Order: sequence, then structure tokens, then C-alpha cells
Amino acid sequence: MPLAAHVDTGDTAWLLAATALVLLMTPGLALFYAGMVRTKSVLNMLMMSFVSIALVTVVWLAAGYSLAFGGDAFAGLIGGLGHAGMAGIGPGSVHGTVPTLLFATFQLTFAIITAALISGAVADRAKFSAWLVFVPVWTLLVYVPVTHWVWGPGGWIMERLGALDFAGGLPVEITSGASGLALCLVLGPRIGFKRDAMRPHSLPMVVLGAGLLWFGWFGFNAGSALGANGLAAAAFLNTLAAGCTGLLGWLFVEQRRDGHPTTLGAASGAVAGLVAITPSCGTVSLLGALVVGLAAGVVCSYAVGWKFRLDYDDSLDVVGVHLVGGVIGTLLIGLFAEKAMTGGAQGLFYGGGLAPLGRQLVAVLAVGGYAFAVTYGLGRLLHRVMGFRASEEQEYTGLDLTVHAESAYDHGVLGHGAPVGHSLAHSVAQKVERQA
Repeated sequence: MPLAAHVDTGDTAWLLAATALVLLMTPGLALFYAGMVRTKSVLNMLMMSFVSIALVTVVWLAAGYSLAFGGDAFAGLIGGLGHAGMAGIGPGSVHGTVPTLLFATFQLTFAIITAALISGAVADRAKFSAWLVFVPVWTLLVYVPVTHWVWGPGGWIMERLGALDFAGGLPVEITSGASGLALCLVLGPRIGFKRDAMRPHSLPMVVLGAGLLWFGWFGFNAGSALGANGLAAAAFLNTLAAGCTGLLGWLFVEQRRDGHPTTLGAASGAVAGLVAITPSCGTVSLLGALVVGLAAGVVCSYAVGWKFRLDYDDSLDVVGVHLVGGVIGTLLIGLFAEKAMTGGAQGLFYGGGLAPLGRQLVAVLAVGGYAFAVTYGLGRLLHRVMGFRASEEQEYTGLDLTVHAESAYDHGVLGHGAPVGHSLAHSVAQKVERQA
């Protein structure tokens, strides 16, 4: 985007709000995931999301932003290090009509939640110490290059291939879903997978988390217009519409297949619709958004069951919702893109032919394949060097007590003694330490 001579205060105010909304999505995701696991892993799931905020922020400011959005350094594959440590960027720097520091922070919030999303695929069994290493390395090796391909100056997907992605179907949804699948295969299934009931322990927490995600998603999608304008308004409405049809589509499938529309299904369907509309919210009309959300709600409701047939333990359905939903939303741009939204490109249903769909497919395959391959290699390396999977003892007892020495719900006090949760956590921690 060309640099403007001055900052527009309206655009800046909107992007400040949108940035805060997107950052809120990670605590929302933490609650969403925490409600879906059993009581023994609640705090661990919260921690995996919250620590991602700190880890990704540090690597983004150190090198990530420069490599993603700096001038192209190698054939559209990666940016340079000219802005490492945010060098050369100050309060007077402008990106479009907003301060560059704000644009960099807005993009940072995308990187944070993308890393956090992966944790849902390996819930209940990933070592927290390995996660602390995985997140920053993965951000630099996977998220940053793909972001440059899609949105960076000279990036090959947007500028050379000509594929479209308005708000992150490729860098966020498909990379997190493909990476989640890779880590599932590295760590293997949970103890009792396909045998024991592993139901969500708190559906109210799941719905609260989904509500916060939906709320933040307006900043995610409408904020990607980088201005307070008509495109932001269209993306905002498309986001609402797709979330609604995703929810309804999922419930329809549950009612027809199982005879019961569930609360978990409603929350999951809304998220599926929001995932799918992310890449297309700024390229399709309202009708297209309704179709995109409905398609995601229906297809993803079936996709979450694939893990039982194919024997990969995607604990919280990152693959079934984010990978599948991201693919649906990205591909449907090739069918429903409208000139009034894109400024030129049109999908198959509006006279654009098959070429736009082909470009979207190439982008999906390239990003999904790259994210899966690099994540699988990184996961295997960390597993060999430091172990990525928690011990059997830790998994049986629960990561809350054995790793964090805390309990999410056991906080009673006996007489004048120490809190029950504290003493129980302390004894378990001592036992694990002695065994180690």
C-alpha cells in the first residue's frame, strides 16, 4: 500500500480498536479451549494461549515484523531484516493512512492467535517446556514466511500468483490447521483416545470463549480494511452473517444426524463460519458470505469426525474446523468474488472463469503443504532433543497439577491449614520430581 502524506485520525482510531479486539481473541480462545478439555488440563490450556502472547510478541518485534513486511529479500519468499528490532520505525512512520507502529501491532495480534490455535490439537499431552520453544521457532519458520507470501511487499502469492486473502485464511487458519495436524502425528493420540469419554468439562466456558472470539473477529476481519470505510463495514456485516449461517448449518447437521442440536455444536458452528469468512469477507457479497458460512458449518460438522476414522487425535478439532474451514473460505473466493468488493477480480459465478479458483487452489496447497512439512520436522526435532510429549504419569494425573502445581477448581481450605489445592499440587509435584 502506498504511503500517505499524513495519518488519518478516523482510520487510526478504528485500527486501534480493532487491534485491541484481535488481542482479546487469544484470551477468548483460551477460555474456549479450556472449557473443552477435562478438569485436569484447564489451566494448562489457558497457559498455552497466554504464554503465546508473550513469546510471539518478543520474536515479532525482534525479527518477525521485518521478515514479514520488510522489503522483499528473496524472490517473494521472505522479507529483509532492515526493520529488525523495529529499527527505522518511529511515531512519525506511516503505513497507508495509519502509523506504522500501529499496523505492526495489529499484525502482531494475528501472529499471536495463530500460534495459540495450534495448542488445541495437542491438548492434554504436550510438554509445556517444549511448547515454550516451539512457539517462537514456529512463528519465525512458518507464520512469518507465509505472511510475507500473502501480504508482504513482493510476496509471491498475492503479487505474483494473484490469489486473494483478505484477512488471513492462508496465514492464520490453514497454517494453524495444517500445523496442528502435523503435531498430532508427532505426539500421537492421548491415552484412552477412542475408548474413554473426553467430554468438555464446562460448556458455559466454551460458549463464553466463542462469544469473545466472535466479538474479536470483527476487529480481525473489518480491521483488515485498515480504515474506517465502506469495505470495513462490508467485512463487518459479512463476518456476522457467516458466523450465523455457520452456527445454523452445524445445528442442522446435528439435528438430522444425531437428533440433538448441542451447545458445543452451536459454538463450533459459529467458529467454523467465522473461520471460513476470514479470507473472503472483503471479496464476496452478503449472499456469498451467507453461503460461505453455511458451507463451513455443514462440512466442518462432518470433518471433526474424520479423526476417529483416520486415527489422528486432534483433541479440540483444530484440523476439522480451522484447516477445513480455512480451505473452504479460501477456495470459495474463486467462486463468489465480486468486482464491487475486490476492485477487479471476479469469481467463476460472476464471469471470472476457472482461473481464479485455480489460483486459490495453488495457494491452499502451497501454504498447507509448507506449514505441515516444516511443523512436522520441527516437532520431530524437538521431540528427539527435549521430548515434546508429557509422561504417562503427567497425562494420567493431569498437566495442571504435574506441570503448573495448581488446580483450576480445588481451592477449599481445611481448618487453619493450607489451601487444599495448594497442598495437593505440592505433593504431586514432589512425587513427579522424585520419579524424574
